[in-house]
Amino acid sequence: MTPPPRFELQPTTRFADRASDYALFRPSYPEEAIDAVLASLSDHNGLVAADIGAGTGISSRLLADRGLRVVAVEPNAAMRESAEPHARVTFVDGTGEATGLADASVDLVLCAQAFHWFKPQEALAEFRRILKPRGRLAFLVNERDNTDAAMQAYNAAIRAATERELSEGMRAAIDEALRAASLEATHASFPYRQALSRDGLVGRARSASYIPKEGPLYDRLLEDLEALWGEYKGSEGFVTLGYRTWVWTASFDAVD
Repeated sequence: MTPPPRFELQPTTRFADRASDYALFRPSYPEEAIDAVLASLSDHNGLVAADIGAGTGISSRLLADRGLRVVAVEPNAAMRESAEPHARVTFVDGTGEATGLADASVDLVLCAQAFHWFKPQEALAEFRRILKPRGRLAFLVNERDNTDAAMQAYNAAIRAATERELSEGMRAAIDEALRAASLEATHASFPYRQALSRDGLVGRARSASYIPKEGPLYDRLLEDLEALWGEYKGSEGFVTLGYRTWVWTASFDAVD
């Protein structure tokens, strides 16, 4: 049986009880990935970016640290409220398909780790509407590095807790949407590693919307993560999980 599209799985509310773990324990993105998002864009202090599906503002703050003014569009109130404040980031209530932003009002639209939750063509139409002429569209995705031994053990623990295979469908969703819209994108990927304490491992797992938060499967998860931490922790008591960060950049002007 084919699972339903992600946008049918209550994407605007499903992380409400995960917001604090999301803010504390979700991985960030490497500096090289942000470099790729902003490549050839000059005068960052004069640019306005919309970070769509911003969650707790992980990617928003990275852009703001580079001097951009960022409008973080996030429909989940708990996620907005859990975000660490930044002087150059403003959170607003909106969705990928209806941001509430004005026509041609932003220089950059970034969608980090969220596009698979959107109705793809409706979202792309909305991104096109809010982008200025010659504005940039960018996607950013962290994908588990399945060649990393600690990540392999982490994935095994998640599979046991959810009793299902893990799906890495985010890249495919972006590629398919870009093809359907006849958008040509440049892409690149970069290694990234996240160091987590024993509590951080549990928090990282609990930040996923499909992880149980109680019951026998949750108890099994805690046991497996304890074993993972014991086997892979370094001398300072941290386990490092490996990721691959993927970046796409495109322009709607190329199809006009």
